[in-house]
Amino acid sequence: MTSSCRRPEHSAPPEVYYNEAEAKKYSQNSRMIEIQTQMSERAVELLNLPEGQPCFLLDVGCGSGLSGDYLSEEGHYWVGVDISTAMLDVALDREVEGDLLVGDMGEGMPFRAGTFDGCVSISALQWLCNADKRSHSPPKRLYTFFSTLYSSLSRGARAVFQLYPENSEQLELITTQAMRAGFGGGMVVDYPNSSKAKKFFLCLFAGVTGALPKGLGAETSDRAVSNQVQYSGQRCRFKNMKGKSVKKGRDWVFEKKERRRRQGREVRADTKYTARQRKPHF
Repeated sequence: MTSSCRRPEHSAPPEVYYNEAEAKKYSQNSRMIEIQTQMSERAVELLNLPEGQPCFLLDVGCGSGLSGDYLSEEGHYWVGVDISTAMLDVALDREVEGDLLVGDMGEGMPFRAGTFDGCVSISALQWLCNADKRSHSPPKRLYTFFSTLYSSLSRGARAVFQLYPENSEQLELITTQAMRAGFGGGMVVDYPNSSKAKKFFLCLFAGVTGALPKGLGAETSDRAVSNQVQYSGQRCRFKNMKGKSVKKGRDWVFEKKERRRRQGREVRADTKYTARQRKPHF
């Protein structure tokens, strides 16, 4: 991963870069449409949604609705958020089936808790690593985004971000803020030994941590393990608690306290009395 002066996020803020001329490319360029569709297909595959069951999904950085088209084809309902009004105008002209919302992901997701069954994002997350205004702090904006996204997802849901990281420091910044917000998961790298086909997908788990999916093409490499950076946290305590009310258990209390610590909040120290069930008073 090396820096390039041709990266779009180095040219202008997203709401400026994706103007009317740039937005039209996403509805007229067959190559762009093909690439967006392929990456959307892979992102949905990594979401691991229930087979044959329509889900309610969030598309962050939805642009002209190309990824949303694939979600609709798969029978899902979706809401798209994007900061570029020009891109959303193209999506409206294309009469996409999802609902569209103008919004800056760095200011957080304005949805009620547990609204979505999953989240996808294609080629958008790396924009948050830039400070386009004096008031912008990339770590704070990333944390605001991830923490509000975590709240808007149902327990056990996944969020999958296809991104173009500029360097390893940028990857670390993104994953650190995601874990600080409470997510488990990590980076999945498809075709790690190919310079052209290599793709990065940040696969995050909300509430229940599962096994991190394998990257495509990784099985042919002896270095497959090193090409997947795992950031799984203590949320795996829940993996054997299917069908139980986790909010009544000792593990749930410890997990909640650990999450608050990662968020930088003050939490009482754990003792042998933590989460002890007390008899009712009469």
